[in-house]
Amino acid sequence: MTNEPSNTSGIISKVWSFCNTLRDDGVGYGDYLEQLTYLLFLKMADEFSKPPHNRNLPIPKEYKWESLTAKSGAALESHYTTLLRELSQSKGILGQIFTKSQNKIQDPAKLFKLIDMIDKEQWTVMGTDVKGKIYEGLLEKNAEDTKSGAGQYFTPRALIKAMVTCVQPQPMKSIADPACGTGGFFLAAYDYISDSKNFTLTKEQKEFLKNKTFYGNEIVAGARRLALMNMFLHNIGDIDSETFILPTDSLVADTGLRVDYVLTNPPFGKKSSMTFTNEGGEQEKEDLTYNRQDFWATTSNKQLNFVQHIRTMLKTSGKAAVVLPDNVLFEGGAGETVRKKLIETTDLHTILRLPTGIFYAQGVKANVLFFDNKPASKDPWTSEVWIYDYRTNIRHTLKKSPLKFEDLQEFIECYNATNRHKRKETWHPERNPEGRWRKFSYEEIVSRDKTSLDITWLKDKSLADLDNLPDPDVLANDIIENLEAGIESFKEIMVTINGK
Repeated sequence: MTNEPSNTSGIISKVWSFCNTLRDDGVGYGDYLEQLTYLLFLKMADEFSKPPHNRNLPIPKEYKWESLTAKSGAALESHYTTLLRELSQSKGILGQIFTKSQNKIQDPAKLFKLIDMIDKEQWTVMGTDVKGKIYEGLLEKNAEDTKSGAGQYFTPRALIKAMVTCVQPQPMKSIADPACGTGGFFLAAYDYISDSKNFTLTKEQKEFLKNKTFYGNEIVAGARRLALMNMFLHNIGDIDSETFILPTDSLVADTGLRVDYVLTNPPFGKKSSMTFTNEGGEQEKEDLTYNRQDFWATTSNKQLNFVQHIRTMLKTSGKAAVVLPDNVLFEGGAGETVRKKLIETTDLHTILRLPTGIFYAQGVKANVLFFDNKPASKDPWTSEVWIYDYRTNIRHTLKKSPLKFEDLQEFIECYNATNRHKRKETWHPERNPEGRWRKFSYEEIVSRDKTSLDITWLKDKSLADLDNLPDPDVLANDIIENLEAGIESFKEIMVTINGK
C-alpha cells in the first residue's frame, strides 16, 4: 500500500476510467457513485482506526475493510451484499451512509478491482481538494444523466459560489439548507470561510466550522447519502459523530432551530403532494398543505412554503439567499400574501433574475432572492428592491455554453456586499436603457398588481432584430424548454382535476 497519495490527475483518471468500465456493464454514474461512497467510507474508517489516529470506530469487526480485501469471487459478492444490509441498521452517520444500500456491481471480478483500486490509496492523507474534485466531478456527471433524475438535486456550482460571495458568511455563525441535495451550498460556504484570503481562522473557529456550522434536511435517501459523503470528504463533520443532515421533511414543523444564514435551492415543482392507494386499489395523489402557526398563508405551493419556513428559521439578524421559480414573484392568492409579508417583515433588498439553460431540470425560469430578517416593526423593512436582469438576451446551455462564475462577476460587483447602501444603478432611461441593474422603491412595488416582483424593463433583442437571431440549436433549445415548462404546468393541472 502506498503511503504517499498518487498525483492528483493520476487518481482522478483512475476513478474515472473505472467508471467507464462499469458503464459498459450497465452501471450508471449514480450507481457507481453509491458503490464508491460505501467503499471509500469503509476504507477511510479503516485508516482512521490505525496509527497515528488510533480511533475506535463503530464498525463491527466482521464488516471492516479487511473483510472485503481478503475475499474474491462469489464469496466477495455475497459478503459485500450482507455487509451493506447489516451496516444500514447502524446509528449515526454510518447508518445514514448505508441506509437502503444495495450492491449494483454484479460482476465479482469488477467489484474486486474497484476494492483493489481504493485499497492502493491512502485517502485520509490525500488533500480534501483532490477527494472533493473526484466526488464533485462524479456528482456533476450524475446530474447530467437525465435518466437518473439526479439533476434536480444539483445546483450549478458557479451560481452557488456567486450567492455565497454576495452573502459573505462569517466564522462562528450557523448555516442551514432545508433542502440540501448533495450539499453544494455547504461546501461553497465552507470554502469561503476557510479561504485564507477571507479569514485567518483560530483553532476554535476551525472546530466550529467543522462540527457546528451546518444544518441540513434532505428527504431523498440517495441524495442525503451523497451529501454526507461529500461533507466527510471535505473534512466537514466526523465519521463517528451524529449526522447534521436530517432525513425529515423540513416543512412539517418549526423545530425551533434558528440560524444566521440560509442558503438553498428548494426542489422545483409547485405542489407538495403525497401518493396513497384508494379503495379501488388505484394510486392517487393528494395535495399536502402545512398548517403551521408561524406561516402567513396555508398553501400546497411548495416554494411559498419554503419561503415562509426559511423566514422562520432565521435569527432576527439572519440573512437568506434562495433560488426560487418565477411563480413565487407573481402568483396571486397565497403568493401575494407571502410577498407582502416578506417585504414588510424582512429587508428583501435584491433579486437576481436567472437565465434558462443553466439547470439540469429543463424549462426552469428562476431567480435568487436575497433578504435579511428583522425584528418586529410597525413599518415595513424593505425600502427598495434592487433587481439585476441576467435573463433578457442572455443565452446559456449546459453543454456548449454553461454558466461560469465569471458570468456573474458584474452582478457581484453591483451587489456591493461590503457596502450595500452605496449601490449605483447601471440603468438610466436616457443614458443607459440597456442597464441590467435597477432599483424599485417600496411604493412602486406595492402599487403593482398583486405586489408582483416579476419585473422586466429590457427589450428582448431576438424578437426585434431578425437579422441577428441566435443559432438554430439555441432557438430549438429555447422552444423545447418553453414546451417542457408548459407541459409540466398542464400535468399539474390534470393532476389537480383528476386527483391522481
